[in-house]
Amino acid sequence: MINHGLPVNPSQNFLKVQKKLIGQTGKAIAHFNMIEDGDRVMVCVSGGKDSFTLLTILLTLQKKAPINFEIIAMNLDQKQPGFPENILPNYFKGLGIPFEIVNADTYSIVKEKIPEGKTTCSLCSRLRRGIIYKTAKALEVNKIALGHHKNDIVETFFLNMFHGSKLKAMPPKLLSDDKDNIIIRPLAFCEEKDIVSYANTMNFPIIPCNLCGSQENLERKKIKAMLKNWDETNPGRVNNIFGAISNIELSHLADNTLFDFNDLQKNKVKKNDRARKIINILHAVK
Repeated sequence: MINHGLPVNPSQNFLKVQKKLIGQTGKAIAHFNMIEDGDRVMVCVSGGKDSFTLLTILLTLQKKAPINFEIIAMNLDQKQPGFPENILPNYFKGLGIPFEIVNADTYSIVKEKIPEGKTTCSLCSRLRRGIIYKTAKALEVNKIALGHHKNDIVETFFLNMFHGSKLKAMPPKLLSDDKDNIIIRPLAFCEEKDIVSYANTMNFPIIPCNLCGSQENLERKKIKAMLKNWDETNPGRVNNIFGAISNIELSHLADNTLFDFNDLQKNKVKKNDRARKIINILHAVK
């Protein structure tokens, strides 16, 4: 059985990063009530640094948690030419954990539908999502864990703002459109730089995405570069942006469907506001 808890002779820096990632993951799980007693969690493992890190940390937390929950690793083999199909099954077997390898030729579909030179990310993502939901139902899991981290969430926020005119990101916990699946992102509080450092030391058998020649979504790449520049010139800016996503003042934005600007009048106190003030006064008297 493979022991991926610690590398041989780990450095103090590695131990510090590992402790930080475990702490942040545990905090996110508790804060958003991501995992509960008796849950069956399907961890989607693509073969990238993020999903390997997610699986490893969840397995660590599973041993320490005051609740019982199951972990099932899942990989989607999209039949990309040259994809090393034995790496992940052997890895999961070495860990001694339950796993499911799903074979689905999305590669051919994407190549057929998307013109040469165009980004394949959107269609590939939609096809993947449908297969993941179907697999979750077949395995009778009630939570689907994805490896998106804090930087992914902030990048998505700007992508939607710049190209979709929406204040929308990736939520740490989400009920899917079909209402049948709960998606969780336990790495939501973790920074990419820490995951990179951790994964490099752990020496995971990383599998690159070659479906589009390792072509990253071009707009996301621009956003990533912008945020990297901001964080280099103003350290902590990405963390502050994530904090802003978690601290919304609806009355200081401009969405009339979420805040009733039309009924806003001077010195007018709504019934709910008046009741809330009375309750606060009663609590203060106690």
